[in-house]
Amino acid sequence: MRTGLSTAHDEDFTEFTEASYAPLLRTARLLTGDRHAAEDLVQAALVKVYLRWGRSESWASPQAYARKVVVNLYATWRRRRWHTETAHPGGEGAAVADGPDMAGSADARLELAGALNALPRAQRAVVVLRFYEDLSVEETAGLLGCSPGTVKSRTNRALERLRAAGALAGYAGRGTR
Repeated sequence: MRTGLSTAHDEDFTEFTEASYAPLLRTARLLTGDRHAAEDLVQAALVKVYLRWGRSESWASPQAYARKVVVNLYATWRRRRWHTETAHPGGEGAAVADGPDMAGSADARLELAGALNALPRAQRAVVVLRFYEDLSVEETAGLLGCSPGTVKSRTNRALERLRAAGALAGYAGRGTR
């Protein structure tokens, strides 16, 4: 039997999920490079958020907390059994950067997506959070649990690798902050 409190709790969480799912999925797709893995990641993150929903009135932003859960789950993915599943290139998840807010031609986006997927996990997470989520160095450091200097050095190394791969050629003026 459901009480009025749990119904309101579930309705609030449903509203939050409806508003937050697309941005969380976008971040997860950029991190994982695969739509299906991203959906799994977001689903696992939303389960964790639901279990803590309503327990903490100190959340500055439930969306920020959910994004942090996505990033933390992504960072620990290697320890999870289902991480060994891989998608084959050319499938639905092959083009990571396909949102309408992406600049550049389709070829440039595909090239950038491939280069982004080739980055080490920590560098990819920094690039996604800094340049796709538009977070500051300090916000990124807080999400990843590292120092701002670590974020800066990972960003620098990631951008060097992306430039070396020619992936930033179609994005003049980007990747220099």
